[in-house]
Amino acid sequence: MANTDEQALPAFPVRARLTWRGAVQITACLILVIASVAFVAGGLMRGMSTGSVLFIVLGVAGLALFGGGLSTSAGTLLSRRPVLELDAEGVRRPARWPLPRRADKVLPWSEIHAMCAVRRGLANAKRGEQDYLVFLPSADLLETARTAERPQLVALTLPDVPATAEAVRWSFAVDASWTASLKEIVAEARRRHTIPVVDRRKQ
Repeated sequence: MANTDEQALPAFPVRARLTWRGAVQITACLILVIASVAFVAGGLMRGMSTGSVLFIVLGVAGLALFGGGLSTSAGTLLSRRPVLELDAEGVRRPARWPLPRRADKVLPWSEIHAMCAVRRGLANAKRGEQDYLVFLPSADLLETARTAERPQLVALTLPDVPATAEAVRWSFAVDASWTASLKEIVAEARRRHTIPVVDRRKQ
């Protein structure tokens, strides 16, 4: 049942802070864009020989590839768009920049049966593990979260498992760069709606 002051609570956006890794990625894209421009300029200045055409083609391809990566990374950073938001409607997954916010996906509070915290091994994660917060939109998925063995439980975070595909849409990898911890997100969600919490991170 929804809390009586649910409508009065302001939206709770969770954003990703700029990390050294993100800064390095943006810098690398910028360097590669500059190199691509140099390729195109060099090819044009040399005339239309076979080598010049190859330089221009490589430069244009680089501009398309690395320019797109740079604009996406920089745009995401500058737009400060949340990675997750809790509001009066429910749990909101904001659309990726540059898509408009009307493309956001929302899971209404009334359709959330529980929240599940899951931990899975991940090669590029800190300490080799990554925590996930999954909002479960069905009673069957809640039962899975409560009773499944670890291999089946991890399926709640994998996009290619049909049985848990409904949960994967509302599975969030909780990153250390986020402006709120998993505990804080759970607390904010429960301020808005009474939702059971299943913590399977150590099981």
